[in-house]
Amino acid sequence: MYSESDFVALSALQHFIYCPRQCALIHLEQIWSENIYTAEGREMHERVDDGKTSYRSGVRITRSELLRSAILGVSGVADVVEWHKQNNYDEPFPVEYKRGKPKKHDADKIQLCAQAICLEEMLAVHIPAGALFYGQTKRRLDVVFDDALREKTILAAKEVHDLFQNGVTPPPDSGPKCKLCSLKDECLPDVITHGKSAKIYLQKLLQTLSEEEI
Repeated sequence: MYSESDFVALSALQHFIYCPRQCALIHLEQIWSENIYTAEGREMHERVDDGKTSYRSGVRITRSELLRSAILGVSGVADVVEWHKQNNYDEPFPVEYKRGKPKKHDADKIQLCAQAICLEEMLAVHIPAGALFYGQTKRRLDVVFDDALREKTILAAKEVHDLFQNGVTPPPDSGPKCKLCSLKDECLPDVITHGKSAKIYLQKLLQTLSEEEI
């Protein structure tokens, strides 16, 4: 159990699974840069997170729900929580909105599972599943909060807390994910990665600048 003074942003779990260095740059060093992908994601969340409650048959839909969990040591906001009527009981069903498409990694699922764990702790209920809505495919991906995903989520929270307590930003880990990252210029993933030294990187950079001057 974590004290409230030690809580971290729930979104840090998603950032950490995607890239520990990105997580540290955003949450430790307070660095943020926007690109077309983050702008599209922000616009989508602004449309969704209007705070208004709506209804459809048998379902109450709330937005911008405040979340917290002493078990995970996180706090944040859920995009949407659907409350499905089940035997005179409203069963919460969290829905997280993402601009892209389903990922090969579990970052989005872990973020959603963390939301469910927050709701379970706050409401003293069990939440079996939720969904991720992807803007690119315009489809939902149902997510079951099984034991394996819950264990990954709890571990991710612990690793984020360890990272923040340590206070050291991890070194770059260059890969395909870097092409889509809005912090690529701040991160400089090619400076020290895959055996490349900073000296070699600077030599190539100077060579490129010299060729541009010719």
